[in-house]
Amino acid sequence: MFEKFLTGKTAVVTGSNSGIGLGVAHRLAKAGADVVLNSFTDSDEDHALAEKMAGEHGVKVRYIKADMSSADECRALIEKAGACDILVNNAGIQHVTPIPEFPVEKWDAIIAINMSSAFHTTAAALPLMRKAGWGRIVNIASAHGLTASPFKSAYVAAKHGVVGLTKVTGLETAQEKITCNAICPGYVLTPLVEAQIPDTMKEYGMNREDVIKKVMLERQPSKEFATVEEIGDTTVFLCSDAAAQITGTTISVDGGWTAL
Repeated sequence: MFEKFLTGKTAVVTGSNSGIGLGVAHRLAKAGADVVLNSFTDSDEDHALAEKMAGEHGVKVRYIKADMSSADECRALIEKAGACDILVNNAGIQHVTPIPEFPVEKWDAIIAINMSSAFHTTAAALPLMRKAGWGRIVNIASAHGLTASPFKSAYVAAKHGVVGLTKVTGLETAQEKITCNAICPGYVLTPLVEAQIPDTMKEYGMNREDVIKKVMLERQPSKEFATVEEIGDTTVFLCSDAAAQITGTTISVDGGWTAL
């Protein structure tokens, strides 16, 4: 459906050497975009990942190290990319603790990486998009950008902030060929989530199916994980001409979570 319509565009995807970010990057590359992968590491494996993706999809793929907790490195990522027609703000971390015991350093890191990084990359990318006369910003928020859960104060605050930033960015670019939207996934089956299943099975004394449906997906009415491919395809749709009038809003990919 979307084959190669993004040829000639450059997409920067933060936090993209695994999980949702990597899935989104693959879908954008499949649609023809050149891709900049990113994380805070700088290993041979990171650069090999870029080479493999380039070979798979026949596009240019680079890996650029940048720590999303640093405002300067966020902005430098866009500068080093050289072009940024599509910006996907995906980088994120999590910590779960009641508010009185929530470590200050964890709060600061989650706010910086999950929310402030999106501001800094957007601020650096918008001039490039305006010069090109076209742009797409997709913020990977969360169902927790629209609702809340206990013990996730920093994450919920950050994701609500990302949704707010999305609205402001959409308004500031409303009369240009630039859009900004947030995707709000529920639980997505990533390697990190997959690795948690065996321990959760032991903790609750349940089989795999019951742990997934009764524990992990308790709040997700579909009782099915979203996939990284579904998040990637939603991102690609938001980059298409069909989505030209979709801006400043959220799209939930959460199996009905926020319908409750």
